[in-house]
Amino acid sequence: MLKYVIKRILIFIPTLIVITLITFVISLSAPGDPVELMLGQGGGDSKLTDKIASEKTYLETREKLGLDLPVFYFSLGSMAKPDTLYKIPKKRHQKTLKRLIAKYGNWKEIETYYQTIKKLDARLTGIKKNDTIAASLIKIRENCGNLFLLYKDKDIVQALSAMDSVVASIPQLSFLKPELVELTGSYQSIVENKTPWKNFIPSINFYGKNQYHRWLFGDGKYTAGLIQGDFGISYQNKQSIRSVIWDRLKWTMLISFLSIILTYLIAIPIGVHSAVNKGSLTDKISTTSLFILYSLPNFWIATLLMTYLGGAGLGWFPTYGIGGDQIKDGMSFFQIAGIRMYHFALPLICWTYGNFAYLSRQMRGGMLSVMNQDYIRTARSKGLSENKVIWKHSLRNSLLPIITLFAYIFPTVIAGSVVLEVIFNIPGMGKWGFDAIIYRDYPVVFTTMFLGTVLTLIGYLVADILYAVVDPRISYTSKK
Repeated sequence: MLKYVIKRILIFIPTLIVITLITFVISLSAPGDPVELMLGQGGGDSKLTDKIASEKTYLETREKLGLDLPVFYFSLGSMAKPDTLYKIPKKRHQKTLKRLIAKYGNWKEIETYYQTIKKLDARLTGIKKNDTIAASLIKIRENCGNLFLLYKDKDIVQALSAMDSVVASIPQLSFLKPELVELTGSYQSIVENKTPWKNFIPSINFYGKNQYHRWLFGDGKYTAGLIQGDFGISYQNKQSIRSVIWDRLKWTMLISFLSIILTYLIAIPIGVHSAVNKGSLTDKISTTSLFILYSLPNFWIATLLMTYLGGAGLGWFPTYGIGGDQIKDGMSFFQIAGIRMYHFALPLICWTYGNFAYLSRQMRGGMLSVMNQDYIRTARSKGLSENKVIWKHSLRNSLLPIITLFAYIFPTVIAGSVVLEVIFNIPGMGKWGFDAIIYRDYPVVFTTMFLGTVLTLIGYLVADILYAVVDPRISYTSKK
C-alpha cells in the first residue's frame, strides 16, 4: 500500500504540471488587459503630464505582473513574426499588430508604422486646447487612437483621410501636416512592400526568463511563485491573494466539514434502516421524503428558511453573515463557537439536506445489493446476530459507492456552495469566486480553479486508500 501511495504521489507531479499549463493558458486567454483591469483605467487622455504619469504607472504595473516577459520558454511562429512582440505594452495593440503581420508579413515596416502612430499620439496630447481647435483636435485624437486598433485597409485609409481633412480645414493645426504625411507614408510602405509569404516559413524562438517560469517559481522581487503558494495579485483590491485566501478558505472549510459530518451521520443510518426494512411503511415514507428533498433546489429552500425562520418571519435565526459583529474581546471559545453556530444553522441545513438525501439513497442501494450475497447468508447460518451481520458484514462491503462519492467532496471544500454563500453573505471561497467573476478578477478565479483540481487529485487518492481499508480484497500491490 505504501508503495502504491508513493507511486500515486509521484504521478501527481506531471499531472500538476499539465494542470498549471492549462490554467496558465486559460489565464492568457482571459478577455481584457490585466494592467488596465488592475488600474481601473477607463480610457481617455488628459494633459501630457497626466498621460506620462499614467503610462509610467501602466509600465510599472505591467512589470510587477511579469507581462513584460515572453509567455513561455519557447514560441512557435513564422519568419514574419518577430520574437519581441511581447514587448509591446498594450494587449490590444499586440492583437492589431499580429493581424497586420498575418496580412502583410513585413514586420520592419509595420513596426515603423506603429511607432509613427505613437509619436503622433504623444504630439497631440501635448497640444494646448482653445475654443477654435478643441472640437477638431478631439476628432484627430479619436482617429489617431483608433489606428492602434484598426487592421483593415478601408478603416485605416478612412481614419487617415479624416485626420487630413480636419488639418486641412483648420489653419491653426497645419503644423501637424508633416506628422500626418509621415504616418500616411509609413502605412503605404506596408502595403507596397508586403511579404505575406514569410508567414508560411516556420520559426522557433527560445527564451530564458518568461511569464510561466515566473508564475511558477517567482522572480525574487514581486512574487514568490505558485510553488511557494503565491497565487498572484488580486485585480480588485490590489492585495496578494496568498494574504487573504486563508480568511476565505477557513469559513468554507468549516461549513463544508460540518456538513460532511452531518451528512454521513444522518445518511448511513437512514440508508441502512431503509434497506433492512425494505418494503415497509417506514421505508416507503423515507424513500419518498428523501426523493422530495433531493429534488428541491437549495437556493429555494434557503429563501424559505430565511423568510419563515429568519428575521422576516419567526426571527429564530440570523439570515446573513457569520456573527463577527457580535464577538467581543474577552469572550471564551465556547461563547464564540455558539455565536458562529447560531449563524451557521440555516446555511448548514441548506448545505446538508440534499447531500444526505442522495447518500441515503446510495447507501440503501448498496446495502440491498450486498444483503443478497452468499457470504451474508453464510454469516447468518453461523448464528451471528442480525446487528452484527448488518453493521459489520453488510455495511462494510456496501461502503464502496459511498467512498467513491467521498472523493468528490474535496473540491467542494474549495469551491463551496456559491449560491448559498452569496445568499447568506458568507465570506467564503464560493462568494469570493463569484465576486471575482463579476469584477473580472481573473487571478482569484484561476486560483479557485487550480486549488479545486489539486483537491480532486487528493480526493481520488484518499478514496483509493479507503477502498483498501474497507475491503481487504482490494490490493494495490502486484502479486506474482
